[in-house]
Amino acid sequence: MSEQLPEPPAPSARADHPIRVVVTDDLRRSRATVFFRLLLVIPHFLWLGLFAQVVFVLTFANWFATLFTGRSPEGIHNFVAGYARYVLHVNAYLFLAANPYPAFYLGSSLKPYPVDVEIDPPQRQQRLKTLFRLVLAIPALIVLAALTVSSGSRGSAGIAATGSFLAWFACVVRGRMPRGLRDLAVWVLGYMVQTAAYLLLLTDRYPYTGPELHLARASHVDQHDVARCDPLRQVVDGEP
Repeated sequence: MSEQLPEPPAPSARADHPIRVVVTDDLRRSRATVFFRLLLVIPHFLWLGLFAQVVFVLTFANWFATLFTGRSPEGIHNFVAGYARYVLHVNAYLFLAANPYPAFYLGSSLKPYPVDVEIDPPQRQQRLKTLFRLVLAIPALIVLAALTVSSGSRGSAGIAATGSFLAWFACVVRGRMPRGLRDLAVWVLGYMVQTAAYLLLLTDRYPYTGPELHLARASHVDQHDVARCDPLRQVVDGEP
C-alpha cells in the first residue's frame, strides 16, 4: 500500500497581491559603480522629478475616473505603472540591491531589471477606498519612512539606509552584495512599490509589510553558486 503524499499547502491570500517584486539579481557588484553610486544616481532622480509632475496630473485625473467608474483607465494605468517600475529600478540601484545602471523611463515599456515588479492590469477598485485614499495611506507612509529614511524622532537612519551603508563597504571590498543585506533591501523596496502603487491608484490592495511576500520570487541561486557547481563554467570564467 503506497503512502499518500501530503497535498501542497494552498497559496496564501497575500501571494496574489497585484504588485509583486521579482528578483533575478546575481549578487555581483562593480566596485567602481558602487563607490560612486550616489553620484551616478543623481540624473535619475532629476528625471524622476520631471516625470513626477506628469504622473501627479494623471493620478489626479485617474482619481476622478476611478471614483466614478470603479476602474482605472487602461492608458493611464499602464503609463503610471511604468513610472512605478522606474521608481523601483532607481531605488534598487541606489540601495545596492541591483548592479546594472537603470534605463531612463520615456513613457514606453522598460526592459526587465534584476529587481523588478509585476503589476496586474486594471482591476475593479472600491469607490470608498478611492475617495479616502490619501487618508488611508498615512499609516503605510509612516511605516515606509521608518523603513527607508528615518526611524524614530531622533532622526536615526532607517532600515534600508543602514543596510545599504553596511553593504557599501562589503561591495567595495568583495565585489559582491551579501545576500542578507540584498534581501533586506528587496523587502523594503517591495513595500515601497506597493505603497506607491496604492497611492497612484494602480490597486486598492493595501501594502503588505511581511518580508515573505516580497522575497517569494527572489532568485536563490546566483551565478557564483552555479559556477562553483559547474566545472566547465569554472574553466570558461577562469576560476580555480
